[in-house]
Amino acid sequence: MDEISYNILLEKVLEISSRNSLLFSRADIMESSMKYRKSPEEVLKNIFGYDKFRPLQKEIIQNVLDGRDTLAVMPTGGGKSLCYQIPALIMEGMTVVVSPLIALMQDQVAQLEALGIPAVYINSSLSWEEYVDTCTRVSSGKIKLLYLSPEGLNTQKIISLLSSEAVKIDCITIDEAHCISEWGHDFRPDYLEIKNLRSQFSQTVFLALTATATRSVQQDIVKQLKMQDPALIVSDFNRPNIFLNVQRKQKGINQIMEFLQEHKGQSGIIYCFSRKNTDMVYQELKELKFNVTNYHAGLSDEERFRHQNDFIHDKVQIIVATLAFGMGINKPDVRFVIHYDMPKSVEQYYQEIGRAGRDGMEAEALLLYSPGDINKIRFLFQDSEDPVKAEKLLQGMISYVETNQCRRKSLLQYFGQTYNGSPFSTIMQNCCDFCSNGPLALRDFTTEAQKFMSCILRVREGFGAAYIIDILLGSKSERISENGHDLISTYGIGRELKKNEWQELNDCLQREGYIGRTKEYRTLYLTHKGRQALSARENILLPLDFGRKAISTSATTQKASHFISGDDKEGQRIVSDLRKWRTSMAEELKVPPYIIFGDKTMYDIAVRKPHTLSRLLECHGIGESKAEKFGNAILEIINR
Repeated sequence: MDEISYNILLEKVLEISSRNSLLFSRADIMESSMKYRKSPEEVLKNIFGYDKFRPLQKEIIQNVLDGRDTLAVMPTGGGKSLCYQIPALIMEGMTVVVSPLIALMQDQVAQLEALGIPAVYINSSLSWEEYVDTCTRVSSGKIKLLYLSPEGLNTQKIISLLSSEAVKIDCITIDEAHCISEWGHDFRPDYLEIKNLRSQFSQTVFLALTATATRSVQQDIVKQLKMQDPALIVSDFNRPNIFLNVQRKQKGINQIMEFLQEHKGQSGIIYCFSRKNTDMVYQELKELKFNVTNYHAGLSDEERFRHQNDFIHDKVQIIVATLAFGMGINKPDVRFVIHYDMPKSVEQYYQEIGRAGRDGMEAEALLLYSPGDINKIRFLFQDSEDPVKAEKLLQGMISYVETNQCRRKSLLQYFGQTYNGSPFSTIMQNCCDFCSNGPLALRDFTTEAQKFMSCILRVREGFGAAYIIDILLGSKSERISENGHDLISTYGIGRELKKNEWQELNDCLQREGYIGRTKEYRTLYLTHKGRQALSARENILLPLDFGRKAISTSATTQKASHFISGDDKEGQRIVSDLRKWRTSMAEELKVPPYIIFGDKTMYDIAVRKPHTLSRLLECHGIGESKAEKFGNAILEIINR
C-alpha cells in the first residue's frame, strides 16, 4: 500500500468513526468492556477455563492493572500471554501487543476469537478488504487486543490510527523483549524505536515479556524502554516437565531414529544447524516412513507456510527445521525437541527446548553434539558484528554440554538461579541424563588414559582431540604422514577403543582436570595433574561408562497414556473419540486442533467424565465460551 492510498484510507476510517458517534460512542465502549470488568480470578476461570494462576502471573497482572511498568522474565510455556490478556479484558481501553512474527499474531488472535474476545492483528498478511475492516474496528474503540509488528508500530500511519478519539491505549506489551537489547541473543534494531512512543502515550503502562534474559539484558531492556521505577519479576527458569538429555553425536541419524521409536505418535521438532543437514535428516526419516516435513529458508514462502501449517494442524507429527522455525509457534502438545547440532548459545537452546511441553505435560529435549559443531559455529563468527560476544555465548553452551553435574543445575546457574533439587536424588523424576542414571561408578582407565596423554606429549601439545584419536587408531590420513606422526610410538596403539569411546574418554579427562584445551585453537595440553599422574604412573579412575543411555521418564510416561490408567478403558475410548472430533471440528473452523482444546484438557475430561455442562466447566481449560460452543458435542461423546 503506498503512502497516498493509506492516508486516504485512514482519513476515511477516522471520518466514519467520528460520523457514527452513536455506534462508536464512549458509552458503548464502556458497556462493551464492562462484561469483562471482573477480578483476574473470575476472568481466568470464566473466560479461559483455568482454576489457578501459574507462579507470578497474578503479581504481573496486578502491576499492569495498577499502571506500573513491568519487566517479566518467564520461561517459554510459563503463561506470559495471560499476563496481558487478562488485564486487557478488565481495563477499559485497548492493549497493543508488539510481536515479531506474523505466525504468532495469527495464532494468538485465533485463540482469543475462539473465546469470544475481540482481537485483531495488522500485518502484511491482510488483504485490502481485511485491512480496511480491521482499521475500522480498531478506530471504533471496541477492540480489546491489537497485535502489531515492531516495524508497524513505529510508523506514523499506525500511530495516527491509535490516536483516534475513540481509542484508548491502556497497555503496550512488548513480547520477545530480549530483541530490544544489543546484549540479547536475537537483537532486532526495529525494537529500539518502541521507546519513542513513551512521549505520545505517557499514561500507558508498558509491559515487557521475555523467556531469555540474563541480568545485563534485563537492565538494558529497562533502559531502552525508558521504564520508570519498573517492577522486575523474574520467574523460576526451571521447566520440571522437560527431561534434559545430552549425548555425544556418534551416528546421529541412528540416534534420532532410536529416539523416535521411543516416542511413537508424538509431535516434535528436530533442529539442524544448516539447510543441508535439515534436508538430509528429513529425507532419511521420510524414507523410513515417518510422518515428517521440513522447514528452512531455501524453501519458497508458500512451501514454508504450508509445511508449518501442516505441523500446527497435526497433519504431520515431526518437523525438521533450521533456526528460522519456531519463534511464535504456540503449539502446546509438542512432546519433544531434538537438536541434531549444538546451538550457538544457552539462550537459544533454552528458548527452543521451551517449545516442548507448553501444556505442562511431560516432554523431552535431546541434544546431540560433537566438536565439529563448535568449529562450524566459530566459522560464522567472522561475519558477526561482535565476535567477542559470540564467543562468550558459545563458551556458555560448551560448558553446558560438557558439564559433569546435573544438567538442570548447570542450566539454571547460567541464568543466575539455584536448583534446589540435589543431583542424583531425582531418579525416575523428570530431570536429566545425569540424574536419571545416578552417579557413575569409578572405573580403572589407567592404560587408556596413559596412551591418550602420552600421544598429546608426542605431538608437542599442538593438536586437537580428533587428531590425537586418529593417531591412536592408526589413521592413514595424509596430514598425519606429512607430519611424521605415523612414526611415533603411540601411532595405532589405541585400536581397543572405538573413535566415539576415545572422544568420551577425552571429555572425561578434561572434566577431571588431567588435560586442558586452549580456547583459541582447541589444542590439547597436559595439566600439572596430568603430568604428575603420567610420570608417577598413578592409577587413573574415571567416572565413565561408554555409551550409557539416559532413562527418560517422559518416554515411559507417554506410553501410559498420560493421565489415563490402563484399566480405564472408557477413559481411553473418550480420549480417542475426542481426538477425532477435535480434528474434524478444527478442519471445519480452519484452526489448529489445540485452539479447540489442548491435550491436557482432553485427558482431564476423560478422567472426570462429566455428564452435565456445569461439571464440564470444572475441567481444565473449559471456560464459559468453550462450554457454550462445544459443550453439547463433548457431552455426547462422553455419554455414548
